[in-house]
Amino acid sequence: MESIWRKTYSRKKRSALEGNIKADVAVIGGGMTGILTAWQLERAGVHAVVLEADEIGGGQTGNTTAKITAQHGMFCHSFLEKKGEETARQYVRANQKAVEEYQRIIHAEQIDCDLVQTDAYVYSEDEEKLKLETEAAQRLGIPASFVRQIEIPVSCAGAVRFPDQACFHPLKFLGALAEQLTVYEDTMVKELEEHQVKTMRGSVKADQIVFAAHFPFINFPGLYFARMHQERSYVLALENAGTQKGMYIGDGKNTLSFRQYGKYLLLGGQGHRTGENREGGCYKQLKEAARKLYPKSSEAACWSAQDCITADRIPYIGRYASQHPGWLVATGFKKWGMSSAMVSALLLKDLVCGIENPYAEVFAPSRFSSQELPQIVKDSAKAVKGLTKRFFHLPAETLSALERRHGAVVETPEGKAGVYKTEEGEIFQVDLVCPHMGCELAWNPEEKSWDCPCHGSRFDFEGNLLDGPAQEGIRYE
Repeated sequence: MESIWRKTYSRKKRSALEGNIKADVAVIGGGMTGILTAWQLERAGVHAVVLEADEIGGGQTGNTTAKITAQHGMFCHSFLEKKGEETARQYVRANQKAVEEYQRIIHAEQIDCDLVQTDAYVYSEDEEKLKLETEAAQRLGIPASFVRQIEIPVSCAGAVRFPDQACFHPLKFLGALAEQLTVYEDTMVKELEEHQVKTMRGSVKADQIVFAAHFPFINFPGLYFARMHQERSYVLALENAGTQKGMYIGDGKNTLSFRQYGKYLLLGGQGHRTGENREGGCYKQLKEAARKLYPKSSEAACWSAQDCITADRIPYIGRYASQHPGWLVATGFKKWGMSSAMVSALLLKDLVCGIENPYAEVFAPSRFSSQELPQIVKDSAKAVKGLTKRFFHLPAETLSALERRHGAVVETPEGKAGVYKTEEGEIFQVDLVCPHMGCELAWNPEEKSWDCPCHGSRFDFEGNLLDGPAQEGIRYE
């Protein structure tokens, strides 16, 4: 399951960190957020190094749909009601500035990354809701409009249109910026002190440290594991599905997203909380939708992405925790990683340089309101359920009864374990306990992975780490 971006881009691997070095800032994570932050810092005269556990763009950046937009679904009206006009306005402005900054960088640096300027739409069956959203967006400074007709083949009452947004090839853009930076790949961070980042074969001493690796892996202080959950979503790249203008996302459950990339139509949907698989299979349902909407189309690629969701749906960008003034963080982008990455880079650059940023308060990780409590309680209940399942969940199958090409929690001679049986009958056995905080993992049959329903860590059937916040695999040694 390789994204269309990975299929259409290659580059030379960067070397791993060997030995001990110094920098002004150490950036942990070589995705869009980490690379952009380091790039902005270097332009401001601050020397930054990037430490990437695998390869740059190898995480969520390589699995995005790569929409550069301030149009984040049906959010303006609800943000106004829950957060007030000033906060909502600042959120919108920060993301619109991010869209403009991408375009400025691409033109100034002459980066060939298939940039397309286009409009973004959110569609719905509810006309009244669309009109309220349009009015709210206009009130917040976006020249939004309500339109009845859209180009995609879905039933709806219309859509809210945000003009002058964009989309691009994220890895081509990322690779071009990374060429100008000090980046170390295959360099997983193992331990942190106040001003030192330690890896397997070296360390970086830095005045400030940026956590830009999707989900913060240091639990205390910060408590990010208790303030976010993770969700998965799925994408197909279709050929022979015609061409369309604009980027589209639906409002409500089980709606679809649409975006053109060259000859490919990117069709997305079927999101769910990590560790809670959908009945009937997400890829299967998405492919059925593709056959219904575009009967002459064929599948060129399919892939999935994972997103961190904060309790109030606004990213955490700023100081990691008051106890560590030299640590900075950017996480919780929901499904809007491209604009949020740029917002993060600009805001963190200003923090490092001692420049007042007008959007800092909106995204401050230290913020809290009573409106977040219901989601925090819900997420905590999921974590407790995952922890208790480890002790009270009895295996439903035995090793001998497990079918080929299936995985399950089974009773083995060593006790309860996670087991996958290949087509040839080879057995892969893993520890069911997530090394992050001890929750019991769940088998994901579509992606043949073990997923944590508490905090979203994922592992392949051999036990190798796929997604954090866990920092190690679950192989039986």
